[in-house]
Amino acid sequence: MTEKAEEAFHTELEAALGHHFKDATLLRRALTHPSFANETGLRDSNERLEFLGDAVLGLVVAHLLYEAHPEWSEGELTRARHALVNMRALAGLARELCLGKHVRLGRSEQRTGGAEKDSILSDLFEALVGAIYLDAGAEPVGALVRARFGAALTAGSPPPARDPKTQLQEWAQAHFHCVPIYHDVADSGVENDEGRFVVEVRVAERALGEGVGRTKRQAEREAAVAALGHAGRGLG
Repeated sequence: MTEKAEEAFHTELEAALGHHFKDATLLRRALTHPSFANETGLRDSNERLEFLGDAVLGLVVAHLLYEAHPEWSEGELTRARHALVNMRALAGLARELCLGKHVRLGRSEQRTGGAEKDSILSDLFEALVGAIYLDAGAEPVGALVRARFGAALTAGSPPPARDPKTQLQEWAQAHFHCVPIYHDVADSGVENDEGRFVVEVRVAERALGEGVGRTKRQAEREAAVAALGHAGRGLG
């Protein structure tokens, strides 16, 4: 990317974020993946900003949910926060901002499609939040969260549904008086591989769903979603 094109994107991104950086190096660092820093000898990547942004985002979202929904229980607030700040949700926001097209990646990540990986995109969004917080504090982060998570932060909106694994467990106990059993099917052993783990879930010794994910927890969740769909069709 030429310097002029990069500057144009940064201007466009700042407009979408609703924040103009006083320190432009923070924005550039937020878009710098560790693989690029390692290959080019840069001292800083977005890892530290991602660490900070994760904590800031969690706090701001929790605060805004607490204010918007005084009628919700602790469990409902927790589920809502998780639904807003999980990897898939944040990767979706990163795609809306076209971050994948402008992240600075090392050659290895470029070859393996790093610009489309949920793990990298979600880290990018968190790094941007960290950069905004360092540049101007919590207020612009709150404005960004309100703009991007508007519906869930609206007073009177319904609480989120229970986690798929919890739903499946309740269904299995009600219909078969047992709990779902998750079996590991495959593990590629490759760190940060989006399809590293494959997990199957069984209820009453019957396979009901299979899931794939970067983590075992994510794969189990996807397996539960598939099983709930199977259950909804009357088990076929």
